[in-house]
Amino acid sequence: MKRSFLAKLRANGIYYIAGALLLLIGVPLYQYLVLLPLGYSDALTLAEGGAFAPYLSWIGSHLIAFLGYRALSIIAFVALISLPFTLFRIIVAQEILGIEEVEQTENKTEESDEEDQPQQEDSQKLEETAGELLKQEAKDTDETGNTPILSWRGKGFAVLAAWTGLLGIILYTIGSVVSTLYSAVVSNGFTIHTTIPGNFQIISATMTIITYTVGGGLLAIACLFFGAMIVRSGVKLWPSTWVVYGYTALVVAALLSVSAVAVVSAPIAGKAALTTPAYLLLALWVLWFGVMLVRLKPEP
Repeated sequence: MKRSFLAKLRANGIYYIAGALLLLIGVPLYQYLVLLPLGYSDALTLAEGGAFAPYLSWIGSHLIAFLGYRALSIIAFVALISLPFTLFRIIVAQEILGIEEVEQTENKTEESDEEDQPQQEDSQKLEETAGELLKQEAKDTDETGNTPILSWRGKGFAVLAAWTGLLGIILYTIGSVVSTLYSAVVSNGFTIHTTIPGNFQIISATMTIITYTVGGGLLAIACLFFGAMIVRSGVKLWPSTWVVYGYTALVVAALLSVSAVAVVSAPIAGKAALTTPAYLLLALWVLWFGVMLVRLKPEP
């Protein structure tokens, strides 16, 4: 692993830690210290029940506090934008290294057993030929000669996980930004007696679905495939810590999936009961990944 690539991984790890800490500590602390004393909880409860006038009136009266709250979660997800492809590259690299180590072990075993099992000579030759082809594919590099590329790039679950994860983060961010700006515009000068725009519920529900159902659902798929890729190989290719990390990804995927379905069934209410726990667990999963990246050391 080249030092420049290692330095990039560590830098990314710092971003992921910062984003995860914003979701785990920054957002809840902001709610507790800033929003709750201003009555945000009561206004949000009324909005979840379909009474949007008090909610919009509250936003109009506390616009800076509202924008600051939304900005924290948006910044947190922007910091994670490169995470799916960073994890993808690590999985690819680990698969390549694991394949080479397994092949070396198998070759040594075959050489030691060659005299005792002459009848398996043809079978061994086939296995060696397949191993050489796979090794050659694993050694293919991109134009810069830095990143190994497997023949299944563009076809495997890891690639699908990377793209769905990236799209999930992008759609979550877009949904949050549009929802925030729209709420800020509608609430400008809004009072409890002001008539709510007729399309407010439709637009609000659409943004909620884009953020938590589409964005969250894509993140669930990404976590599912990433976790499955790691768990599939298990301790044969991965350290035990990474195997546990893979199983944790599967749990995150399950919670995000349930949250996505629950939100689309009642988008007017905004977040579902499992939405907050799902994203807190996602943040813990991201924090774990960031810490592992920061602790990476170059090979001697």
